[in-house]
Amino acid sequence: MDIFQSIIMGIVEGFTEFLPVSSTGHMIVTADFLGIKQDSVTKAYEVIIQFAAILAVVLNYKDKFSPKKIALWMKLAVAFFPLGLIGFLFAKQVKALFDVQIVAVMFIVGGIIFLVIEKLYKPKEHFIDDVEKVSYKQALWIGIAQVFALIPGTSRAGATIVGAMMVGLTRKASAEFSFLLAFPVMCATTGYDIVKHHNEFNDSNLLVLGVGFVVSFIVAYLTIKLFLKFLEKFTFVSFGIYRIIFGVALLLIY
Repeated sequence: MDIFQSIIMGIVEGFTEFLPVSSTGHMIVTADFLGIKQDSVTKAYEVIIQFAAILAVVLNYKDKFSPKKIALWMKLAVAFFPLGLIGFLFAKQVKALFDVQIVAVMFIVGGIIFLVIEKLYKPKEHFIDDVEKVSYKQALWIGIAQVFALIPGTSRAGATIVGAMMVGLTRKASAEFSFLLAFPVMCATTGYDIVKHHNEFNDSNLLVLGVGFVVSFIVAYLTIKLFLKFLEKFTFVSFGIYRIIFGVALLLIY
């Protein structure tokens, strides 16, 4: 992987990680388009740019990372539990699902779900607009919805946002809960991958890894802010349409 490829991959990861469009699907397609080999160095790079995305969440929500917010993090732990358990027990089966056609189909399915949800979604006064007011029961249901993200192409952000909207959160609160829930999820997966691929973090790869880290962090930080601004005026319909178009394009190309 060279510097140019590192920049492009960093942009894609930073932009798609927190949007309901499946960062994994976009990373697979982008890597294939750029001719990047899926080796241990590439895996180390993916770990680094995911870590950058984690830091983007911390910086955007630094007020939430406080002992005073323990109740919120207990709820996030409850939401994380279903994915953590299923992912641990069925890790091999999940890896076996990684196929471009599955990714494409799930893009389309996810897009249709977003269009249906938006058609049925009627915000009410009692809907929660503050992530700290989410109940443990709601957190658990959001966590169960997140399990579907184990299917490649589904989108972790998309699954959690849909789950949150279905249990009575506003669009903005759904997105913010998804951002915060990404922290324990990505810490777990990134931590495991760092241990597994630590030998690849050597001097010869540092420049490429460093460039990817910086680019991913900046893009992810800005994307979170712009996404919330977007949701103040618009719905998720455009994301649903995009997912369907992208999925169809994948099926035609691959």
